[in-house]
Amino acid sequence: MQREFWATRVGFVLAAIGSAIGLGNIWRFGYLVYKNGGGAFLIPYFVALFVAGISLLILEFALGHKFRGSAPQALRAINKKFEWVGWWAVIGGLIITTYYCVIIAWALVYFTKAFTLAWGTETKAYYFGEILQISDSPWNFGGFAVGVLIATVIVWAINWLIDFRGVRKGIEVANMILMPLLWILAIILVIRGLTLPGAIEGIEWYLKPDFSKLADYNIWLSAFGQIFFTLSLGMGIMIAYASYLPEKSDLANNAFIVALANCAFSFLVGFAVFGTLGYMAYTTGSEIGDVVTQSIGLAFVVFPQALNLLPALKVFTAVVFFLALVVAGLSSSISLVEAVVSAMMDRFDIERRKAVNIVVGIGFLGSLLYTTKAGLYWLDIVDHFVNYYGLVLVGLLEVIAAAWFFNLGELRSHINAVSEIKVSSWWDFSVKFAVPAILLILLLFDVYYNLKEPYGGYSVDALVAGFGIILGGMVVSALLSWRGKDVS
Repeated sequence: MQREFWATRVGFVLAAIGSAIGLGNIWRFGYLVYKNGGGAFLIPYFVALFVAGISLLILEFALGHKFRGSAPQALRAINKKFEWVGWWAVIGGLIITTYYCVIIAWALVYFTKAFTLAWGTETKAYYFGEILQISDSPWNFGGFAVGVLIATVIVWAINWLIDFRGVRKGIEVANMILMPLLWILAIILVIRGLTLPGAIEGIEWYLKPDFSKLADYNIWLSAFGQIFFTLSLGMGIMIAYASYLPEKSDLANNAFIVALANCAFSFLVGFAVFGTLGYMAYTTGSEIGDVVTQSIGLAFVVFPQALNLLPALKVFTAVVFFLALVVAGLSSSISLVEAVVSAMMDRFDIERRKAVNIVVGIGFLGSLLYTTKAGLYWLDIVDHFVNYYGLVLVGLLEVIAAAWFFNLGELRSHINAVSEIKVSSWWDFSVKFAVPAILLILLLFDVYYNLKEPYGGYSVDALVAGFGIILGGMVVSALLSWRGKDVS
């Protein structure tokens, strides 16, 4: 089957940036900076970006472009024994997509509520009670949270529509709209945040450097972990996207553009978040440390509280914020679905529409777990295991396959033949030694902490079930690899 190609370089770059920029850029990066020494955190962050992030991104672009295939096919071309690693990358990505689409659905629900600020003053009770209708334990499913279920159907329908239309007419066109829109929304939020009383104090909390933190190895682990996850590495996305590039495409330069744009967006949105939180602390007479939080709590509990306190433009700011969450989420979920679709087309030699129908159908059924009243518990458990024992392990094995079981010089020659920025021995060292060492350390530390104390205080049976989902994905990956076809 003839492979599709991007219509323009801009379309590819925007799609890759769209994949990298996701919900975590809005609610996680700023918190990490604040927690890990403020402006001092940017030192290990940019070290991680240039030592590991860009190096690995160049590698994934090169694998997809050279072997003209999805992650399983590209890794099989290196060595048949590594095809299962490629399948685990895309299966792990599909598992992530099942709950990621539900988080987007939450944002979509809040977007519709933003026009009336329907969450009221008790934002925590509204989120956990009214929206999620959360039960008292992971095993008390309690039926569906209907509003979340309906929004999840809509989110999956959007993903289906875009991926169904293909690389040029679907993914490329969508990102040509979504990415400029997302940057506009971010700039609006920054301007609004910085013009509020107390915003400067919030920004000081965000960026004030504490260089003593640099002596703590946990800061460096956080920096490298954030870089790995924020660039959508280890999920087969960038390999699939690069496989659609024309023969003469600048791989290294594109990797630098994508990585730097992603980091710039994270840094920019931090001003919006901490400017607004600074105003919240100013208004309530609190310290920033009393109101700041990360992840879901920031987006759906703390930020609605801050929006309630705005002196003007409450509805406008709320609509912009939750629309930004929806757009950032969709640009990433589209790419997650495409990574699996690309692998399905390569493996079974089927047309795109059939592959999209299968992937979206399976993905939606998987999402149903997280739309139940116990959904938040399972989302937290599965996300923890797939992100660490899944993605980090995949990244480690992917690098080992390319650097130790393939002629890295041949891959570097392929990159340099089409790239304006030439990679040299620094890239070889990074891919062969630095990146594997870093990923191994991340993996070992997480194993250590999980053995030391069960994650999140959940019961052992719930954690075993969550880990069972990951093991199930590995079994499916092995079966798909075992029946894989040869790469000619």
